[in-house]
Amino acid sequence: MTIPANAPAPLYTDPVFDGPTDPTLVYDPEGAKWHLFYTQRRANQPDGGVAWVHGTDIGHAVSSDGHEWTYTGIQVIPDIESGNTWWAPEIMIHNGVWHMYVTYLEGVREDWSGPAEIRHYTSNDLEQWKYESTLDLDSERAIDATVHRTPDGKWRMWYKDERRESHIYTADSDDLFHWETAGPAATDQGQEGPTVFELGGVYWMVTDGWSGLLVRRSTDLRSWHRQPMPLLSGPGKRAFDEAIGHHAMALPQGLDEGYLYYFTHPGGGRRSTVQVARLHVRDGWLRCDRDEPFPYGPDPSRTPAFRGGSA
Repeated sequence: MTIPANAPAPLYTDPVFDGPTDPTLVYDPEGAKWHLFYTQRRANQPDGGVAWVHGTDIGHAVSSDGHEWTYTGIQVIPDIESGNTWWAPEIMIHNGVWHMYVTYLEGVREDWSGPAEIRHYTSNDLEQWKYESTLDLDSERAIDATVHRTPDGKWRMWYKDERRESHIYTADSDDLFHWETAGPAATDQGQEGPTVFELGGVYWMVTDGWSGLLVRRSTDLRSWHRQPMPLLSGPGKRAFDEAIGHHAMALPQGLDEGYLYYFTHPGGGRRSTVQVARLHVRDGWLRCDRDEPFPYGPDPSRTPAFRGGSA
């Protein structure tokens, strides 16, 4: 058996605008490739205000081993002209169909104002996407969706509602197409970018609290208890990891271990890089030592089925 090499740092940099954020990683069993989707911030552009964080596309890269990545361009999303804003793709597969829940904002803005919505697209190949709907989430500013199956076989979505103090709210679905709002999940402070996953026999929700990643645990995906220690709240020592971690996505690898994909702003500027660190549960708490060298090799047989694996 080949022992995987240690995780590279950084894991990925965007070759066009130097600003990959909000990473999502899935495995395509048909092509035997890992796919990385991300918000392609225009970090090397001179736009004023926060315009460089708008006008963004969804970037796409592929890899056979999760180490070496090849940029393949942007995802061409139908029914919307170019020059608008796309953020935070959530990608998953069910019954052979890929689903993308992605944040859309019209135009390019120099501040954080204005409406935002979560749109649903489907695909058979992770390349050509079909528009399905714009979700009715009882908010004109809903962003950053993540989805996980509940113990009763239904689906739950968590998202940031900027109209409600940037708290995390939820919606439920029987079929991934029709969603009904289901109330708040995390209201103790403003936060964004939720990722929800199962590890160590319980469920976890990790969100970006802008001073580290906040952690909550649950046994039913409905009631959450906050972990006192955030993750990635201090600078790391690896290359381009010397800043707090932002907007992460967790990929379980079996019952007790997983990978956390996140982005940093090395040097504190606009530039960003995608990093990966090992997740595990110890003494009932979720742990992540970003400085720890570890053999990194995402394994489809240990990856959850809704992320394209066979676990």
